[in-house]
Amino acid sequence: MLKVHHLNNSRSQRILWLLEELAAPYEIVHYQRMSPIPLAPPELKAVHPLGKSPVITDGDVTIAESGAIVEYILDKYGKGRLRPAAGSSDHIKYIEWMHYAEGSAMLPMMMHLYLGFLGDAAMMLRPRVDSEIANNLTYISNALEGRNFLVGNDLTGADIQIVFVLEAASSSGLLKDYPALEKYLAGMQARAAYQRAIEKGGPYDLGANRRRS
Repeated sequence: MLKVHHLNNSRSQRILWLLEELAAPYEIVHYQRMSPIPLAPPELKAVHPLGKSPVITDGDVTIAESGAIVEYILDKYGKGRLRPAAGSSDHIKYIEWMHYAEGSAMLPMMMHLYLGFLGDAAMMLRPRVDSEIANNLTYISNALEGRNFLVGNDLTGADIQIVFVLEAASSSGLLKDYPALEKYLAGMQARAAYQRAIEKGGPYDLGANRRRS
């Protein structure tokens, strides 16, 4: 059976959500962040050399990286759900959003987190990071104008990827000027499958990572 090696307050929460949307069978192997610095525990290195989450194991298959995991699960368990038909214009947009979430959007969010640890030493870099965050949040907000989902008329893996980005932004108070993104995020978090994933994954608070560091 597919196993999700789930680290609390991490990207692996999106994988639980995906599996709940699909009603696919899976098991959770729980890991807790260390303290006071909320790094992944060394036990995860026994699963994948990077020692990070999300990681899934499915028989003799081991996969890291959120986007790759989403694609694998949809290939094997999706039965055509949660992504547009291959070759369609929506599928091209879907692929772009899938890669954008981690390839572009998360980087300034992570920089914002790390700069918060530096205090006054971050002053020179903060305007640049803040401008990139604004650029990305505006881009996502504009793409969602008049829409309930990023691509097509239903939930896709692209939404599942992007929601973690918005949760990271929200945990730092960065969505207050983007009411469309707040509304979209609230709608995603209200989904029954999302709520089931939270129940199974355990307490989920991305802001805790920042506060503990």
